[in-house]
Amino acid sequence: MGEVVVIPTAIQAVLKQPLTFRVNSVLLAIGLTLATMTATGFALWPRTPLNLAVQDHMHSTGVYAHWKAGDMIVLVRHAERCDRSSNPCLGPADGITQLGNHSASDVGNALQHIGMANTDVLSSPTTRTTQTARAMFGKTALTADWLLSCGPSLGQDALAHKAAHRNLVLVTHSGCIDDLEKQLGYRHPNKSEYTSSVFVSVGADGQLSLLGTLNAEDWQSVLRTRI
Repeated sequence: MGEVVVIPTAIQAVLKQPLTFRVNSVLLAIGLTLATMTATGFALWPRTPLNLAVQDHMHSTGVYAHWKAGDMIVLVRHAERCDRSSNPCLGPADGITQLGNHSASDVGNALQHIGMANTDVLSSPTTRTTQTARAMFGKTALTADWLLSCGPSLGQDALAHKAAHRNLVLVTHSGCIDDLEKQLGYRHPNKSEYTSSVFVSVGADGQLSLLGTLNAEDWQSVLRTRI
């Protein structure tokens, strides 16, 4: 005689149900499993950096307070690239567009509005970043090769070039901004837009904290709500 298979009582109860009920039960179990996996994924994958343009995040995250204290590092992506746009170029093909130049000027004016007296500026040596820096601040910025190569040492490089009680604005590239965001725990950030800014505070212990990001077109509304 063959071996007797004992079916657990719980399974027997399910098998006695109509086929439709059994199929629905299986689908429900699969759905619950996927929901659990999704929730776990969100817990393990940090959200993208905070959008400083919504609500009152510029105040609530301490951006203005950190800026006033001179313990802020701001990374600004270069303006619109000429070689990837149909808009008229400002100059050389490896530089920015005229539209990008205007956007960079607006961002520079916004930073001037919150105060640039205790702020230093460094730029990547490429044409598009140096043009962006000049459009922002009306003069040629000092350049640094490490703002082009970036990589895992970007945070420490920025700290090494930041003077105490002085903010540091770095005009750089989306890949470099992505590198720093990942170093600070945001493993899946959205790609930074042209002339967008990433605000990073420096603690008393030298630790970097990413406060959030701000796109160029949002500066006007942010400044209107500033007290």
